[in-house]
Amino acid sequence: MATAARRNWFAIWVSIVAVAAIVAVGVLVVWMNNLATDPGEQPQGAIVDQDTGAITFGSGSNTVDTYIDFMCPYCQQFEEAEGKDIRDLVADGSITLNLHPVAILDRLSSGTEYSSRAASAMYAVAAADPDNAYAFMQAMYENQPLENSTGLTDEEIVQIARDAGVDVTSELETAITSHEYIDFAQSQQLPDGATGTPTLVVNGELVDVTMDVQTDIVDRLE
Repeated sequence: MATAARRNWFAIWVSIVAVAAIVAVGVLVVWMNNLATDPGEQPQGAIVDQDTGAITFGSGSNTVDTYIDFMCPYCQQFEEAEGKDIRDLVADGSITLNLHPVAILDRLSSGTEYSSRAASAMYAVAAADPDNAYAFMQAMYENQPLENSTGLTDEEIVQIARDAGVDVTSELETAITSHEYIDFAQSQQLPDGATGTPTLVVNGELVDVTMDVQTDIVDRLE
């Protein structure tokens, strides 16, 4: 009887240890999944929407959302074709522009994660010097590197910010060169139905970009 009892207790303890191990593995998996999706340090500032990740310009009743990647040549073409008109629409109060930097083209920067670094820098500038964030975005496209290159260095991005009129304090320079918001940038996603950049959404409606601001935006304003 004693031997049978010891066997029963041994079986019970083995079961307890097995259950504890399963629970521990489950906790570890959850922790690793949370770590993988952790947006990291979030940029603070008046023009950064904490819920959507958008960098917001203007306060018009119509909303225009653009999803851009700084390595994307079509985004540069979009900026060249419609950027000035979009900025005018922001300035005259017609629209609120929600700029969404995304990082989907890191594979085209020879391992330097240029899309992610550039998006992180965009967030850093928006948080530190919102008045000059739009000019910085434009300057980044004016100096856009070629696909399948190593992209711009962190130091070159800092200089572009200075040349665009951004107040590059030592704190901002560190934020750019340390990639302070890179995890946050990498956590940003395209909206449902989008297949690439640039993605344009006007008053909640996904729009096929034609590179004509009248067709793409103006005709859709309320």
